[in-house]
Amino acid sequence: MSKLVIVESPAKAKTIGKYLGNDFKVIASVGHIRDLPKSKLGVDVECDFKPLYENMKDKSSVIKELKMKAKSSDAVFLATDPDREGEAISWHLATILDLDANEPIRVTFSEITKNGIKTGMSNPRNVDMDLVNAQQARRILDRIVGYKLSPFLWKKVRRGLSAGRVQSVAVRIIVDREKEIEAFVPVEYWSIDGLFISEKSPKKPFDAKLFEVDGKKIEISNKEQADKILAGLMSAEFIVSKVKKSKRKKQPSPPFTTSTMQQEASGKLSFGSKRTMKAAQELYEGVTVPGHGAVGLITYMRTDSLRVSDEARNDAVSLIGKIYGKDYLPEKPRFYKEKKGAQDGHEAIRPTTVDITPEQAKSALTPDQYKLYNMIWKRFVASQMADAIFDTVSIDISAGNCTLRTTGSTVSFDGFTKLYDKDTDVLLPELEVGEKLKPDDIAGNQHFTQPPPRYTEASLIKALEENGIGRPSTYAPTISTIIDRQYVEKVQKQLKPTVLGGVITDLFKEHFSNIVCTKFTAQMETDLDKVEDGERLWVNVLKDFYGDFEDTLAKAESEMEGKRVKIPAEPTEEVCELCGRNMEIKIGRYGKFMSCSGFPECKGTKKIVQTTGGDCPLCGKKMLSKKSKKGKTFFGCEDFVNCKFMTWDTPIPERCPKCNCTLFKKTGKEKKIYCAKPDCGYERV
Repeated sequence: MSKLVIVESPAKAKTIGKYLGNDFKVIASVGHIRDLPKSKLGVDVECDFKPLYENMKDKSSVIKELKMKAKSSDAVFLATDPDREGEAISWHLATILDLDANEPIRVTFSEITKNGIKTGMSNPRNVDMDLVNAQQARRILDRIVGYKLSPFLWKKVRRGLSAGRVQSVAVRIIVDREKEIEAFVPVEYWSIDGLFISEKSPKKPFDAKLFEVDGKKIEISNKEQADKILAGLMSAEFIVSKVKKSKRKKQPSPPFTTSTMQQEASGKLSFGSKRTMKAAQELYEGVTVPGHGAVGLITYMRTDSLRVSDEARNDAVSLIGKIYGKDYLPEKPRFYKEKKGAQDGHEAIRPTTVDITPEQAKSALTPDQYKLYNMIWKRFVASQMADAIFDTVSIDISAGNCTLRTTGSTVSFDGFTKLYDKDTDVLLPELEVGEKLKPDDIAGNQHFTQPPPRYTEASLIKALEENGIGRPSTYAPTISTIIDRQYVEKVQKQLKPTVLGGVITDLFKEHFSNIVCTKFTAQMETDLDKVEDGERLWVNVLKDFYGDFEDTLAKAESEMEGKRVKIPAEPTEEVCELCGRNMEIKIGRYGKFMSCSGFPECKGTKKIVQTTGGDCPLCGKKMLSKKSKKGKTFFGCEDFVNCKFMTWDTPIPERCPKCNCTLFKKTGKEKKIYCAKPDCGYERV
């Protein structure tokens, strides 16, 4: 018998094929093969929102091969990803290949391992239409919003703009935060800080802060208050009045969900959400590890569950006992409480085979894959380890009517921090009640309250999750989309709204406040979850949405009749070479550019270039950071007409010790720092 297994990814097909044997042929659909048409709405809103799917033109050769292979096979199994999107792809495949979706043709793998594939293939089922309909409803909702709101933006703002149901809310969150920052008024406050020395331990000076005056906590709002307190302290004796020692336990964090993985990868690895999910997808689909063959190294990476299988937990416990000893095991196995609203369709993100350590897999992984696997592996193993125990001490120092306080801690037992989230000791000398201390320095320090920080990718994902906006599979695409559409830009890892993003958000808040808002979007996610659970009909969800949406759109069209919103330009110090007037930054269809403020009388324009601080190794002129058509950063000479130097490798501030030229850092498997000047040859790992 010949059996055909269809997956989405060629890499996944390669890994699975090595496990199934000669009776199976595994091929990839390379993602979706059918979708709504690009050139029209593609939804019959008058006929229960019937979607008008089309075969994707760029997949014609793939579809032809799939039909041929399916026709010549005795059985066909659809093994796309185990989520709504994967279920919908399987349904589309069944439709195109004339398969009965009610027959047991659907298999899912929560992990791409021998056991995971065996389990999946042993439990075929029919295509889950509740999952399919939840995905269909999301796709149709997003299509309706995009195709109805985008033309409104073309007429009222500028052609070429696009709107999205979830993306517009994400931009609004960022814009609202920026307005908070702009409106923020700093408030002055002061602290009294001292450096003290104990006669018994003169080489261990320590800090303490004013904590109370006359037994009450005090807020110092100006210099006069601070100086008055300092004057009293100058003649006071500093005596240890209280030493409180205790033990504190710290529990490990649970294994990763999609959002916590993206947040941690941002903070610890400086990975954007898109980069994180790309590496995670590759780890899930499988790599060839020496001694283990082709294997998926992590479980499915789109999940909001904290559940861990008993087998995986037992394997982790066994490994911890073997490597670290019994002291590093908790008294009883660890289970983590699910957050409210978690789907629990998959386990938490964990290594599929905990015995494959990051170092064992390193030779088979790219740098990004290794860094992410190392983080996932350590977090999971640490989540099953014993608590860390700290000896803490709090010391009060009396000085007249004032009390200063300092705290410190030392690690009594490192527990899970031996592997993950290490804590540093804050050492204090051994002090006794009644002991006099010598003040080495006491001063008042002025501070100002700070505005709330701009969102980073990590904090935005956290905000989206807390507000119930989007799901694990949508966080990374949402952020990529709002940056690609130039509604938001990254400034030193922070997300800042562009002028365009602010204009569109204000327009939406004025005319579509009942649709482009966090509560509405969160409720829509809940409704889609109910469709997935079989509690609601997808058509009814769309009907409830569309009536209000159509009325709101008609009202906005009426209120904006004959009006157009102008996008304000950003002034610059740059001078126009044609007329001498200052130039302004504007946003066009292809990004930011500089235009003369005298437009339309003067047509002067100029590209916005970003210098790197490095020099071209061929001609010595400045090097610029540029973007390819696909958005990838590369570096090239500013004199691109006469000098054709370009590279994907990143210039660094360090100079070549041989010729004093700019050095470059090569990433990927061939990691090195090198000089690109011809005939120099300097390089190092």
